Amino acid sequence: MVRADEKTCGQRLDVFLTHMIEDENINRTKIQKIILQGKAPVNGAVKKPAYKLKPGDFVDIDESALQLFLEEDIKISPQKIPLEILFEDKHVLVVNKPKNMLTHPTSYESKDTLVNALLHHCGENLSDIGGPLRRGIVHRLDKNTSGLLMVAKTNGAHQILSRQIKDKKAVRKYLAVVLGEVLANSGVIEKPITRSMKDTVKMVVDPDSPFAKQARTYYYVLERFEGATFVELELETGRTHQIRVHMSSLNHPVFGDELYGSKGFKQYSKIKTRGQVLQSTYLCFTHPKNFEIMEFELGPERWDEDLKKVLKILRK
Repeated sequence: MVRADEKTCGQRLDVFLTHMIEDENINRTKIQKIILQGKAPVNGAVKKPAYKLKPGDFVDIDESALQLFLEEDIKISPQKIPLEILFEDKHVLVVNKPKNMLTHPTSYESKDTLVNALLHHCGENLSDIGGPLRRGIVHRLDKNTSGLLMVAKTNGAHQILSRQIKDKKAVRKYLAVVLGEVLANSGVIEKPITRSMKDTVKMVVDPDSPFAKQARTYYYVLERFEGATFVELELETGRTHQIRVHMSSLNHPVFGDELYGSKGFKQYSKIKTRGQVLQSTYLCFTHPKNFEIMEFELGPERWDEDLKKVLKILRK
């Protein structure tokens, strides 16, 4: 349940919910159906999508029920897709997700995702806490971001692994090439992130938004070049597009990330990549059953082809 405050009063209910629920399946049309079907009552009463919030209004949002509603018409089938599995037992699986693969199906793409591949590989031995489209998925990577992901095979494992992420006990590190020369050797970016009011595909830094969620990213410079920097990044939180939004907010967008500003840097515009040069290369967590420390790292030989390509050119 969320209470309307001075920043949200006067806002349409459908607009409020669109920005409150952080999900790529969300659009205004779906939100309006949700409201009209009574799945987001205000003060216990069903309102119209155009209802304008008043100070003190309570909007009852059952996000798990909303998620099922959003996904109920999407059909997902197992697919025989090769997976690079680094570890697997009865409780957890660690996989190196390739670039250009969605972590899970959405309203727009329901095939060729990691979940489709996991369903074929694991059958029903995947957690279902996240709903039918997110079987086994504890955390996710953007479609054009490759790298390490932990997958839960049981609901018990899922709950424990999710708690480790929430409690900041799981460690997730990335490698990226960003544009511009980062001056500090290391730093922390602590800026709240929310969905853009102008473009629902994008996320933005907006400290004044009532919908913004805390986000913290640590960065460490590994190598500097003329007009670019090779960095390691560590997530403390895991907001949608967090690294990409945070680095762009410093005027250091990730190389190849046209959504967040790389087109504004002309120096290396002739170097073509398949998206942002960003990869999840390190993962550490406690095994949910035997409590052993599980540590995985991708060495240079297993780095994403775009990362290796760009570094090779920059190092000449």
